[in-house]
Amino acid sequence: MIPRITLVAASLATAASAAQPGAPAPVAAPMRELEWGQVNFIHTTDIHGWLGGHLQEPQYSADYGDYISFTSHMRQKADEKGVDLLVIDTGDRIEGNGLYDASDPKGKYTYDIFREQSIDALCTGNHELYQEASVDREHNTTVPNFKHSYIASNLDYIEPETGNQIPQAQRYLKLKTKNQGFNVVALGFLFNFDRNANNSVVQPVEEAMKEEWFQNAIREKPDLFLVIGHVGLRMKEYEQIFKVIRDQNWYTPIAFLGGHAHVRDARKFDDNAFAIASGRYFETIGWMSIDGIKKKSQNQASIEAAVTFRRRYIDNNLFGLHYHTGLNDTTFPTDHGRNVSNMITEGRKALKLDNSFGCAPQDLWMSRAPYPSDNSIFTWLETQVLPDSIVNEERKDVPRLAIVNTGAIRFDIFQGAFTRDSTYLISPFVSKFNYIADVPYAVASKVIELLNSGGQVFGTGELDTKHLTIPEQVAPSPFLYASMMEPESDNATPLFVEGDSHQRPLGSKGDGGDPELIGGYTTHDDLGDDGDDAVHSPIKFYAVPNCIQTKIAFPPPEEGQDKAKDPETVDLVFIDYVQPWIITALKFSGGDYGTDDVKVYSNSTLTDIIASWVKGNWKSDC
Repeated sequence: MIPRITLVAASLATAASAAQPGAPAPVAAPMRELEWGQVNFIHTTDIHGWLGGHLQEPQYSADYGDYISFTSHMRQKADEKGVDLLVIDTGDRIEGNGLYDASDPKGKYTYDIFREQSIDALCTGNHELYQEASVDREHNTTVPNFKHSYIASNLDYIEPETGNQIPQAQRYLKLKTKNQGFNVVALGFLFNFDRNANNSVVQPVEEAMKEEWFQNAIREKPDLFLVIGHVGLRMKEYEQIFKVIRDQNWYTPIAFLGGHAHVRDARKFDDNAFAIASGRYFETIGWMSIDGIKKKSQNQASIEAAVTFRRRYIDNNLFGLHYHTGLNDTTFPTDHGRNVSNMITEGRKALKLDNSFGCAPQDLWMSRAPYPSDNSIFTWLETQVLPDSIVNEERKDVPRLAIVNTGAIRFDIFQGAFTRDSTYLISPFVSKFNYIADVPYAVASKVIELLNSGGQVFGTGELDTKHLTIPEQVAPSPFLYASMMEPESDNATPLFVEGDSHQRPLGSKGDGGDPELIGGYTTHDDLGDDGDDAVHSPIKFYAVPNCIQTKIAFPPPEEGQDKAKDPETVDLVFIDYVQPWIITALKFSGGDYGTDDVKVYSNSTLTDIIASWVKGNWKSDC
């Protein structure tokens, strides 16, 4: 049953319409209030270019212009209440949507759109650092756009003209809140990322904390420490930062805002230190409030305090944004917000993102269907797309194994129009395909099992196999495994979210005596199970392997035989991102191969391959 006491009945009469043309109107749902405190945070993370909102999902259909209107109204409400509000973003603003990826140069429209928001503190994600060009754009565009609020506690930039290594931005930020004058020391970290481009340097967190600037920062005696970061809440880096700050400041409240894991989550470190993560892809606007902060006198040591943290995960749609601001279709949009929505519309038109490549005959899910199954996007890739597409004309008759990591796929496919935008939503990366020729099949056939089992073969550092899979499985909350169930078939990967455990995106009907609910996130975190602002019905969420493999051009069974003989040798083809793991797995399997043995198999990206397959196999009109 829905806990009636904690819910406020939202008006079902409001017919909110999303700002972007063609975006679906949100579905009304029972709502939970936002709880205000002395200091409040509005948080985004892992937006990945989704500034236009979700044009096929009603519950996440508000755009960045709507978000700008929302934060403007919420700042006004904070002023009226005499409390403070800070707006935060914790990185991965790029890669994952046509509005960023389809332009030349990439981000031609998104950097200008993003700069329109007033952000009090922001930091870098790992996706800003994969390519030298995106590192340059971040340093030369985003950092100047947010000169006074950008924090880079463990990230440096290599100047191309001089080769000098300089801080990407200020190492930490001291600020005084607007209405109550609380002194805040803010830090901004990236997890220990080691796949960054050569014009950037990520210092391990534990080393950065030994630096003089950090030791000075944690001795500033603020009323509140704010740690923002592109760090999963359950990752070791935040545990390390918490311990060092707390050892120096016994009672000072610490607010952590994180990202990277693409989940809604809240974590309690101790009674005065909490963290929130606010989802992915502009589905979620995070809310954290803090009460009980005691203002210190100058040079006063950390004083004991009883601090209360609260959180809410806001579905990014106009129904909820209107509800939380107390406004409607007429009063909610600000002129600034409308202008930004128009910028998004014009960018999408210029990039022709709505041009259809074909019509998807069904939904294909990353995690909402077991793998393997007919509804799994990975089964579709493995059995249909890759066999038709992984071809090198000079070696087309050579049997081959093609390997793709599941992390190369970023989103689901919905039944209906598959557009130019869809190709970037599904796989935005520039990775191409390499191969090693004529590998003994007895060696090559062992690789996929090693990639999926991980273990001591790869260790826990740069080659930890968790970096191959989808972000949601990289650093999961313990609640993720709270309600294990048997898979629906013998071949299905075990279920890791179901029933009342952690979270699941979009889904099914209500039951019992409750009103019908739209499926959506039903998050369970360290603070309980009432964090989502809209009450949803839960859906199942399944684990996926690290990698999938397809056999292509293998010999058929000989006449009179049921089973074909394995080939003596194969070409081992793989998306280039996984090359370091492939080389290691081959060595462990008895193959003496190195980077000199690797050659280019195809200059097509996975994005290109999917788009081409859709054009050739799915009818054009829906």
